[in-house]
Amino acid sequence: MSTPDRLIEATQELLWERGYVGTSPKAIQQQAGAGQGSMYHHFAGKPDLALTAIRRTASQMRETARQLFDGPGTAYERISTYLLRERDVLRGCPVGRLTMDPEVIASDELRAPVDETIGWLRGRLAEIIQEGLDQGEFTRLLVPEDVAATIVATVQGGYVLARASGSTDAFDAGAHGLLALLAPGDTAA
Repeated sequence: MSTPDRLIEATQELLWERGYVGTSPKAIQQQAGAGQGSMYHHFAGKPDLALTAIRRTASQMRETARQLFDGPGTAYERISTYLLRERDVLRGCPVGRLTMDPEVIASDELRAPVDETIGWLRGRLAEIIQEGLDQGEFTRLLVPEDVAATIVATVQGGYVLARASGSTDAFDAGAHGLLALLAPGDTAA
């Protein structure tokens, strides 16, 4: 792995674990096994490296979701696959956690890939809900954009509740509860 890739990967992990404020250039260098000169040769500084790492994390998250959303099955089955996929719940969402970081939120540049990823996720989920409506799978009472926002809020809130309790039970209960509410049934509305 190249030095820039090691630095980016180390920054991704540290941002997920510690956030922007808690991630020092020295910690990045130590985790990447790279010297200070290497870091500043490849990146203008911590903000530049963090932005690159955030963009990569966001891209990876979108790709994982895209594979699930574009997979086989009904709209409900694809949403279920997304909600119930294996994930490190107690670590939280590597993108969603950045919304709690005051330095990321204060920076339009650092916040942009976070906002874009959450917006993409909501948009893609709304498309899937609309597909389900068009196929008669869901009740006509559903508003795709509202349901998409609910799915994202359930996932992100589930991470918070799980981390607070130290157990994945709250995340799992939220996912299963939402799926019960979305379960195809009477389509006459």
